[in-house]
Amino acid sequence: MSEPRASDVPPVLTGWRIGVVGLGLMGTPMARRLAAAGAELALWNRSIEKAEALASELRGVSAQPSPRHVAEASDIVIVMVTDADAVREVVFDPVDDQWGVLHGLAEDGIVVDMGTTGLSATQDLAGRLRMGGGNWIDAPVSGGTTAAEDGSLTIMVGASDPDFARVEPVLRVLGKRVTHVGAVGSGQVAKTANQMIVGMTIGAVAEAMALGRRAGVDPGLLREAIMGGFAQSRILELHGERMATGDFRARAKATIQRKDMRAALALAQTAGIALPGLETNAALWEAMVESGFGDLDHSALILAVDPPLED
Repeated sequence: MSEPRASDVPPVLTGWRIGVVGLGLMGTPMARRLAAAGAELALWNRSIEKAEALASELRGVSAQPSPRHVAEASDIVIVMVTDADAVREVVFDPVDDQWGVLHGLAEDGIVVDMGTTGLSATQDLAGRLRMGGGNWIDAPVSGGTTAAEDGSLTIMVGASDPDFARVEPVLRVLGKRVTHVGAVGSGQVAKTANQMIVGMTIGAVAEAMALGRRAGVDPGLLREAIMGGFAQSRILELHGERMATGDFRARAKATIQRKDMRAALALAQTAGIALPGLETNAALWEAMVESGFGDLDHSALILAVDPPLED
């Protein structure tokens, strides 16, 4: 992956001190864009080699030995890790109680959680950080690695008005559509709704492609035929192609999608609403992972809908 050209990212963050904790599929291209925009970056990753490699490649970037050190070198800390447990670990360090972001965060510093953490966990984590003198923003994203690379992420933000104003220039470097949904936690509600639609739409495309194949129509031609009608969608375009070609290299693992569907079920229960379509689709994701397909791309849901015929 190449560093964004200077012309791609205007240097609007010159003088900003930003930390990035978590350099996975999303965190790495996001860090590249922030560096290209002129920010002074402090990085940490569980595999420290990733942070060191990126720091050696990018100007104004340093690798730090712990999340606490990242916070000490930053005014805003972006956290991009797998789930709520991982967020809790890097921010609060429940084991040694000294290496988490909280322990290096300046008074009135900001933590921006850009992962899919869920409403309940976000409210708990935000409350704990406030007691420690910090501010929490939930800003989960949609769009995948391609959007992270070109700065076209959709970002759903839960924050107070003053905190949103402080981080908006940073988010505008990372995303094309940045929406302040409401108070802390609102971004996670929006992301849960987004992931619910993604999971259910992948299921609809998988069932349609499976039906076509069983009825004797080539899946690739079926996708091409319906791309121009009302069924057209980004998921039909991208995931439908992967289903047709059998390219299930993980861009977003099925285990992560299952986690998101579980979060949607939990939120529905909390909100007191029955969603039968969600319940049916979530069961399909459970079956997919239990069948051993969890590490494949979530487009591989078609394998759970219609397993390939054995020779």
